This record gives sequence, structure tokens and C-alpha cells, in this order.
Amino acid sequence: MKILVLGGSGTQGRTAIHDLAGDQNISRVICADICFDELEKIRPFTDMGKVDTVTVDARNKEALVDLYRKVDVVIDLLPKDFKKFVNQAALETGVSVVNTNYAHDPGDLDAKAKKAGIAIMPECGLDPGIDLVIYGDAKNRFDEIHVINSYCGGFPEKKACTNPLNYKVSWIWKGVLSSTMRDARIIKDKKIIEIPAMNQHDEAHIHAVDFPGLGELEAIPNGDAVYFTDLMGLTGTIRETGRYSLRWPGWSAFWRPLKQLGFLGEAPVKGLACPVTPVEFLDKLLGPQLEYEKDEKDLTVMINIFEGIKDRKKMRFTSTMLIERDLDTGILAMSKGVGYTAAIVARMIAQGDIKEKGVLSPIKHIPVQKFMDSLKQRGIQIKEEMTVLEE
Repeated sequence: MKILVLGGSGTQGRTAIHDLAGDQNISRVICADICFDELEKIRPFTDMGKVDTVTVDARNKEALVDLYRKVDVVIDLLPKDFKKFVNQAALETGVSVVNTNYAHDPGDLDAKAKKAGIAIMPECGLDPGIDLVIYGDAKNRFDEIHVINSYCGGFPEKKACTNPLNYKVSWIWKGVLSSTMRDARIIKDKKIIEIPAMNQHDEAHIHAVDFPGLGELEAIPNGDAVYFTDLMGLTGTIRETGRYSLRWPGWSAFWRPLKQLGFLGEAPVKGLACPVTPVEFLDKLLGPQLEYEKDEKDLTVMINIFEGIKDRKKMRFTSTMLIERDLDTGILAMSKGVGYTAAIVARMIAQGDIKEKGVLSPIKHIPVQKFMDSLKQRGIQIKEEMTVLEE
């Protein structure tokens, strides 16, 4: 088995490569990126003998096509701006792709992928990703579902909260900034509620969640929950659903006034010597200040709550997950959730565990038990509880 990792030198890419390189069933791993300095971070604990590095511009279709023809499956960990180039090369070569970006409005890509005989599996990381596998599993546990609330977030352990934000970066700081300006759709009392990005951190839209062992966390609307209930064919029975980011308390109180003052705007600020947007300024100013020290852990937490009817009883199904950074290797908790998931599913496609073609979804197409067993083998365990609700 041969696997190509696009963006392989990035935080999540390195984790995927570490995981793939240790698999005796994989003969070659191609790490494609524009720079490989960061790849040295995994060399002390990774068998690099089967890892080749290739410099590539992902906008160059010919270069991508040449790489695709050398492998059985591709893991795409590039920013979403490259998605169309990645998918075009997949269609031309007949090589399947796993990526971690949202799949909203794929257009005619599904028909094209089926015609090419390939699988394109988006939303296959942590969130979206692991949560969506749990969605699919939960749907099969109920006769009817009325509530789906999903919570996920990455943040520092308490002793690493050494700045006013109580936050440090475990993925891409610019991506974090982007997520603070994301529209949301939720359902409350069977009514769809649109939450504009500007109001995402308003007090009316945030609430507290208690996570076992950590205490109270702040939940902020994050993304389109209705898209997924539509995908599952459940929107008609849903009384309440939402997707929320988790942070230590105080996160929204910080961002709310900054939003109102335009600090997350994307238009250049007038009067400066060169064109700089507020987001670009915050990216360069704050990003370097929010890095983890070698002895500090990031935590990744997830809670998924489902309520509905099973055998004529009102039931609640709750799944919880906590991942911690491995200080021996330095691999971040967030990277485990994203990189391991993508690597596991890429294997499933290459080995034929996932046979369907077209634009797939973790909700419908990932074998749940094998996936959960694979996470457990990597130290990621999801706790489950099914309880009867009082009438």
C-alpha cells in the first residue's frame, strides 16, 4: 500500500505520516509540501525509511497527477483553497482522496467521482470527522431522534493557561480566527435559527457545559448543524440541534467587543503604509505568542448528546472523548484527532473496507466498530452512556 500526504510537513500531516510509517502493510509514504524543516520533529520516533519527500505546488495539476499515479490513496491536509485542484487530479487519475474540510455544496462532484470510480471522503478529521462517525452510529441506536448537540474544542491544560485568552494554538491560528467569524444554524423548539457570524459570541447564544474532570466550559455556536440533520434525513423530527466550539470561560467576552470594533474585518485598514487587514494583523501579532511550550499539554475534548425514542422509551445517548498531548513525542492532542482519523480512513479505502464511490460521508460510509477500534489502538477512547429519561 502506498499513500500520498499533501501538506505532510504540517502539524496534522506529520502525525498522519508518523502513523502510516509504522504500519508494516504500507510500503511507501510520500510527504508532499513546499518545505520540510518541520518534518524533523517526528524523525526521532518515526521510521522514516519508507518516507519520501517531494516539493510540490498543489495548484500545478500536472505535478499532482504525477504524484497520484504513484500511490493507492491520497490524504489531503492542505487549506480548503486547494480543494478543487486536489479533486481535479483525483478525477483524472482515478485515485481516491480523504480530506478534513467541510463538504458543503459539492455540486456535481459526486457524479464525477462515481464516473471516475473513486471515493472522495471529506469532513474526515476531528470536527468534522470523529463526531460524524458518532452521528451515524447514534442514528442506528434510535428509532427516532429529537436532539443532537455536538461539542468539540481544543485548548490548553490549566497550567498552560499563561495568557489572557487562556488559549494556545494546536492547529492554525488563522483558522482559529476564521472560526470566530463563522455563521451558524441551529434548531431550537423545532425552529431553525440563523446566527450571523457577528453575533456568534453574543451572550444570548453561548452557554456552559460541564465536562467530566475539567469542569465548566464555554460553548459557542460553530457552523451549520441543520446541514447534517438534513444529510441524515432527520430534520423533520429534530426538536433541538447545534454544533458548538468549546473553550475555557471568558473566550466570548474577549472576542465580542473586538468584533464590534472591526478587529476581525478582512478589508485593509486605511492610512497604513501598506495594505493590512485586521485579521492579518491579529494573525501575525498574536499567533507567535500563543505557541505551546515543550512541557505543556493541549487538550481536545468532545461531547455528543442524542435524545430520542428507542423501543418506545425516551433515551439519551452521550459520548465523551478527551485526548491529551503526548509530551514524549510532542504530538498535539488536536493532531491526533485529525491526523490519525485521516490515516485510518485512507487505509480503509485502500484496503476495500470502504467500497462505495462518489462523495462520501463519515456519517454513512465509515465502518463504525473498526474505526473505533483503530482509534483505541492509538490511545483515543470514546466513552459511551445510554440512559432512560424520565417521563
